[in-house]
Amino acid sequence: MSRLDLFIDRMVSQRACLEHAAALVADMNGPAFELGLGNGRTYHHMRKVLDPRDIYVFERAVASHPDSTPPDDMLILGDVFETLPQALDRFGPVAALVHADLGGHDRAKNDTFARNISPYVQPLLAPGGVMVSSDRMYFEGFEELPLPEHAVPGRCFIYRAPG
Repeated sequence: MSRLDLFIDRMVSQRACLEHAAALVADMNGPAFELGLGNGRTYHHMRKVLDPRDIYVFERAVASHPDSTPPDDMLILGDVFETLPQALDRFGPVAALVHADLGGHDRAKNDTFARNISPYVQPLLAPGGVMVSSDRMYFEGFEELPLPEHAVPGRCFIYRAPG
């Protein structure tokens, strides 16, 4: 498989999973959290499928397209290992949806990062909340949900908090 094929699989899967997750949490209250902004494509799509839900974005430094940059009051800057615990203190376990596409091209490094970040993400989700991730996560007591149509296995994962 070419790198282009892998990228397309990731993007198609991400869109399908986010749209599916948005439907799953449509009747829930609570904000969405986007972990990693990058150039802002996913955030831009989340604004469309989650409107009018608040979307808080966690990022080290903003480098997104101007049309895909959240307002300052919805942007939480810094290292996620510091900002996620701060968000838990600020918001509590209220996130209806969390999306993370934080990995790079090294699968072993991505897996280590997912293992390390999972305990920081887990307490942020509201009961019944949903996590969409580009990497397998390591949650205690969460259900891994089947992927929607058009999602490519292994390119996206969906988890639901008990509740």
